[in-house]
Amino acid sequence: MTLQLWLAFVVAACVVALSPGPGAVLSMSVGLRHGYRHAIVAILGLQTALLVQLTLVGVGLGALLAASEAAFLAVKLAGAAYLVWLGIQKWRATPDPGGVSSGGESPRGFYVQGLLVNLGNPKAIVFIAALVPPFIDPALPRLPQFAIVGATMCSVDIAVMSAYALLAGRLSALVRGPAAARLQNRIFGSIFVAAGLALAAASR
Repeated sequence: MTLQLWLAFVVAACVVALSPGPGAVLSMSVGLRHGYRHAIVAILGLQTALLVQLTLVGVGLGALLAASEAAFLAVKLAGAAYLVWLGIQKWRATPDPGGVSSGGESPRGFYVQGLLVNLGNPKAIVFIAALVPPFIDPALPRLPQFAIVGATMCSVDIAVMSAYALLAGRLSALVRGPAAARLQNRIFGSIFVAAGLALAAASR
Protein backbone atom coordinates (compact mmCIF):
# COMPACT_ATOMS: atom_id res chain seq x y z
CA MET A 1 0.00 0.00 0.00
CA THR A 2 1.45 3.33 -1.08
CA LEU A 3 1.58 6.31 1.27
CA GLN A 4 -0.97 8.19 -0.84
CA LEU A 5 -3.38 5.25 -0.78
CA TRP A 6 -2.88 4.81 2.95
CA LEU A 7 -3.61 8.49 3.63
CA ALA A 8 -6.79 8.18 1.58
CA PHE A 9 -7.78 5.19 3.71
CA VAL A 10 -7.06 7.15 6.92
CA VAL A 11 -9.50 9.82 5.75
CA ALA A 12 -12.13 7.16 4.97
CA ALA A 13 -11.57 5.50 8.36
CA CYS A 14 -11.99 8.88 10.11
CA VAL A 15 -15.29 9.49 8.35
CA VAL A 16 -16.53 6.04 9.38
CA ALA A 17 -15.39 6.41 13.00
CA LEU A 18 -16.91 9.87 13.37
CA SER A 19 -20.31 8.65 12.20
CA PRO A 20 -22.58 8.39 15.27
CA GLY A 21 -23.47 4.81 16.15
CA PRO A 22 -23.92 2.37 19.06
CA GLY A 23 -20.14 2.28 19.65
CA ALA A 24 -20.03 6.03 20.18
CA VAL A 25 -23.06 5.86 22.47
CA LEU A 26 -21.45 3.10 24.54
CA SER A 27 -18.15 5.02 24.78
CA MET A 28 -19.93 8.17 25.97
CA SER A 29 -22.18 6.28 28.36
CA VAL A 30 -19.31 4.50 30.10
CA GLY A 31 -17.08 7.58 30.01
CA LEU A 32 -19.76 9.75 31.59
CA ARG A 33 -20.78 7.30 34.29
CA HIS A 34 -17.49 5.54 35.08
CA GLY A 35 -14.65 7.59 33.56
CA TYR A 36 -12.16 6.96 30.77
CA ARG A 37 -10.34 4.14 32.58
CA HIS A 38 -13.43 1.95 32.21
CA ALA A 39 -14.44 3.40 28.85
CA ILE A 40 -11.17 2.30 27.23
CA VAL A 41 -12.02 -1.29 28.18
CA ALA A 42 -15.31 -1.01 26.29
CA ILE A 43 -13.46 0.63 23.40
CA LEU A 44 -11.04 -2.30 23.24
CA GLY A 45 -14.06 -4.58 23.01
CA LEU A 46 -15.25 -2.54 20.04
CA GLN A 47 -11.85 -2.95 18.37
CA THR A 48 -11.82 -6.71 18.94
CA ALA A 49 -15.15 -6.94 17.13
CA LEU A 50 -13.82 -4.69 14.37
CA LEU A 51 -10.87 -7.03 13.80
CA VAL A 52 -13.22 -10.03 13.74
CA GLN A 53 -15.37 -8.28 11.11
CA LEU A 54 -12.30 -7.37 9.07
CA THR A 55 -11.13 -10.99 9.23
CA LEU A 56 -14.53 -12.17 8.00
CA VAL A 57 -14.23 -9.76 5.08
CA GLY A 58 -10.69 -10.97 4.40
CA VAL A 59 -11.72 -14.60 4.14
CA GLY A 60 -14.77 -13.82 2.04
CA LEU A 61 -17.49 -14.32 4.66
CA GLY A 62 -18.39 -10.66 4.53
CA ALA A 63 -19.52 -11.05 0.94
CA LEU A 64 -21.50 -14.14 1.95
CA LEU A 65 -23.27 -12.19 4.70
CA ALA A 66 -24.01 -9.39 2.27
CA ALA A 67 -25.46 -11.85 -0.24
CA SER A 68 -27.44 -14.02 2.17
CA GLU A 69 -30.71 -12.46 3.27
CA ALA A 70 -31.20 -15.09 5.98
CA ALA A 71 -27.71 -14.69 7.47
CA PHE A 72 -27.96 -10.90 7.41
CA LEU A 73 -31.40 -11.01 9.05
CA ALA A 74 -30.24 -13.41 11.78
CA VAL A 75 -27.24 -11.28 12.75
CA LYS A 76 -29.27 -8.09 12.50
CA LEU A 77 -32.05 -9.33 14.79
CA ALA A 78 -29.56 -10.73 17.30
CA GLY A 79 -27.71 -7.42 17.36
CA ALA A 80 -30.93 -5.43 17.65
CA ALA A 81 -32.15 -7.62 20.51
CA TYR A 82 -28.85 -7.11 22.37
CA LEU A 83 -29.01 -3.33 21.98
CA VAL A 84 -32.60 -3.27 23.28
CA TRP A 85 -31.64 -5.54 26.19
CA LEU A 86 -28.62 -3.34 26.97
CA GLY A 87 -30.85 -0.27 26.88
CA ILE A 88 -33.31 -1.84 29.30
CA GLN A 89 -30.45 -2.77 31.62
CA LYS A 90 -29.17 0.82 31.50
CA TRP A 91 -32.68 2.15 32.15
CA ARG A 92 -33.23 -0.11 35.16
CA ALA A 93 -29.74 0.29 36.68
CA THR A 94 -29.85 1.84 40.16
CA PRO A 95 -27.12 4.46 40.74
CA ASP A 96 -24.62 3.62 43.45
CA PRO A 97 -22.76 6.34 45.39
CA GLY A 98 -19.51 4.44 44.80
CA GLY A 99 -19.65 5.21 41.09
CA VAL A 100 -20.58 1.77 39.76
CA SER A 101 -24.16 1.06 38.88
CA SER A 102 -25.98 -1.84 40.44
CA GLY A 103 -26.62 -3.30 37.01
CA GLY A 104 -23.70 -5.69 37.38
CA GLU A 105 -21.32 -3.64 35.22
CA SER A 106 -17.60 -4.32 35.56
CA PRO A 107 -14.47 -3.84 33.43
CA ARG A 108 -14.99 -7.29 31.96
CA GLY A 109 -18.65 -6.47 31.39
CA PHE A 110 -17.73 -3.27 29.57
CA TYR A 111 -15.39 -5.23 27.27
CA VAL A 112 -18.12 -7.74 26.47
CA GLN A 113 -20.58 -4.92 25.81
CA GLY A 114 -18.17 -3.32 23.33
CA LEU A 115 -17.55 -6.66 21.66
CA LEU A 116 -21.23 -7.54 21.27
CA VAL A 117 -22.35 -4.04 20.26
CA ASN A 118 -20.08 -4.13 17.20
CA LEU A 119 -20.45 -7.85 16.42
CA GLY A 120 -24.22 -7.49 16.39
CA ASN A 121 -24.18 -4.97 13.55
CA PRO A 122 -24.15 -6.82 10.20
CA LYS A 123 -24.26 -3.52 8.33
CA ALA A 124 -20.74 -2.85 9.64
CA ILE A 125 -19.45 -6.02 7.94
CA VAL A 126 -21.22 -5.12 4.72
CA PHE A 127 -19.80 -1.62 4.93
CA ILE A 128 -16.27 -2.89 5.56
CA ALA A 129 -16.68 -5.31 2.65
CA ALA A 130 -17.45 -2.33 0.42
CA LEU A 131 -14.84 0.04 1.90
CA VAL A 132 -11.71 -2.10 2.17
CA PRO A 133 -11.28 -3.89 -1.23
CA PRO A 134 -10.51 -0.70 -3.22
CA PHE A 135 -7.51 -0.14 -0.96
CA ILE A 136 -6.17 -3.69 -1.41
CA ASP A 137 -3.81 -4.34 -4.30
CA PRO A 138 -4.56 -7.87 -5.58
CA ALA A 139 -1.07 -8.06 -7.10
CA LEU A 140 0.52 -7.82 -3.63
CA PRO A 141 0.33 -10.18 -0.62
CA ARG A 142 -3.04 -9.69 1.06
CA LEU A 143 -2.08 -10.40 4.69
CA PRO A 144 0.30 -7.42 5.17
CA GLN A 145 -2.23 -5.13 3.51
CA PHE A 146 -5.07 -6.33 5.74
CA ALA A 147 -2.76 -5.93 8.75
CA ILE A 148 -2.16 -2.29 7.79
CA VAL A 149 -5.86 -1.73 7.20
CA GLY A 150 -6.77 -3.33 10.55
CA ALA A 151 -4.15 -1.36 12.49
CA THR A 152 -5.26 1.86 10.83
CA MET A 153 -8.98 1.32 11.42
CA CYS A 154 -8.44 0.37 15.06
CA SER A 155 -6.07 3.26 15.74
CA VAL A 156 -8.47 5.79 14.24
CA ASP A 157 -11.48 4.28 15.99
CA ILE A 158 -9.70 4.19 19.37
CA ALA A 159 -8.78 7.86 18.98
CA VAL A 160 -12.32 8.90 18.03
CA MET A 161 -14.09 6.75 20.66
CA SER A 162 -11.60 7.99 23.28
CA ALA A 163 -12.47 11.57 22.35
CA TYR A 164 -16.16 10.77 22.81
CA ALA A 165 -15.47 9.12 26.18
CA LEU A 166 -13.18 11.90 27.45
CA LEU A 167 -15.66 14.57 26.40
CA ALA A 168 -18.43 12.73 28.24
CA GLY A 169 -16.13 12.35 31.25
CA ARG A 170 -15.69 16.12 31.35
CA LEU A 171 -19.43 16.40 31.83
CA SER A 172 -19.52 13.89 34.70
CA ALA A 173 -19.75 16.71 37.24
CA LEU A 174 -23.20 17.44 35.87
CA VAL A 175 -24.47 13.97 36.81
CA ARG A 176 -23.40 13.91 40.42
CA GLY A 177 -25.94 12.39 42.76
CA PRO A 178 -28.45 9.55 42.38
CA ALA A 179 -31.15 11.60 40.63
CA ALA A 180 -28.84 12.94 37.92
CA ALA A 181 -27.17 9.55 37.46
CA ARG A 182 -30.58 7.88 37.13
CA LEU A 183 -31.55 10.41 34.46
CA GLN A 184 -28.29 9.73 32.59
CA ASN A 185 -28.94 5.97 32.75
CA ARG A 186 -32.42 6.44 31.30
CA ILE A 187 -31.25 8.78 28.55
CA PHE A 188 -28.57 6.37 27.35
CA GLY A 189 -30.87 3.41 27.91
CA SER A 190 -33.44 5.03 25.63
CA ILE A 191 -30.77 5.72 23.01
CA PHE A 192 -29.68 2.06 23.04
CA VAL A 193 -33.28 0.89 22.68
CA ALA A 194 -33.82 3.33 19.81
CA ALA A 195 -30.59 2.13 18.15
CA GLY A 196 -31.75 -1.48 18.49
CA LEU A 197 -35.13 -0.73 16.93
CA ALA A 198 -33.46 1.24 14.13
CA LEU A 199 -31.11 -1.68 13.44
CA ALA A 200 -34.04 -4.12 13.40
CA ALA A 201 -35.81 -1.93 10.83
CA ALA A 202 -32.72 -1.30 8.70
CA SER A 203 -32.12 -2.96 5.36
CA ARG A 204 -28.86 -3.63 3.61
